[in-house]
Amino acid sequence: MTDKAETETEDKMPLLEHLVELRTRLMYAAGGFLAAFLVCFYFANPMFDFLVEPLAGIWEGEADRRMIYTALHEKFFTNIKVAFFAAAFISFPIIAGQIWMFVAPGLYKNEKSAFLPFLIATPLLFLMGASLVYYFVMPVAWQFFASFQSLGAEGALPIELLPKVGEYLSLVMRLIFAFGISFELPVLMTLLARVGIVNSEGLKKKRRYAIVAAFAAAAILTPPDPLSQISLAIPIILLYEISIISARMIEKKREKQNAEEDAE
Repeated sequence: MTDKAETETEDKMPLLEHLVELRTRLMYAAGGFLAAFLVCFYFANPMFDFLVEPLAGIWEGEADRRMIYTALHEKFFTNIKVAFFAAAFISFPIIAGQIWMFVAPGLYKNEKSAFLPFLIATPLLFLMGASLVYYFVMPVAWQFFASFQSLGAEGALPIELLPKVGEYLSLVMRLIFAFGISFELPVLMTLLARVGIVNSEGLKKKRRYAIVAAFAAAAILTPPDPLSQISLAIPIILLYEISIISARMIEKKREKQNAEEDAE
């Protein structure tokens, strides 16, 4: 009876230790996010001004231009959203680091070398997508939308653009997330290739469908001007080609390892 109790205790301890470790990592991750959120909330207005710069650029020299909010709480919650999105990005290295520290002890050396590059590549690729939409797509898209203003003919009312801060932030963040997540395509495809769900030959055969899907996604996610849609579709296609190359590299490495094991 005593031996049985001791065996059950030994079986339960690793699980309890893992749960305690998980709680610790979650607390550190949440603490890092909270600290980043408080700092970002303090600087929410400058960060929002940074997001507005593409719109301010097309209105440069027009002193009467402004943004509005129609609900008393709208600007406050807009600042919270800005701080939340900024804190999520800034604290990602901390969160990813805690994830790594939790799972790394249970990985083999080759698994660690395979997993770590994805943690590094994910924020870099997202930043590349966000930079593309901010510096190239948004100025063109905002110019396109602003072109629908009208001074009003005789007997007609003028039509003026007065963007709301909440709606503007929602549109900007939708575009940033659309481009940022689209740029994660190589990471996703490489992971799928590593676990054997996809392979380079299969990706090559589905290339034509991927091109159609890229333009369809661009048409849905971007403003309805051709330049914005092409600006998203072409990078997705290029990233798909990079995914094929990455999958082929993984296959060659796997073939080499299998050959070495057979030789032994």
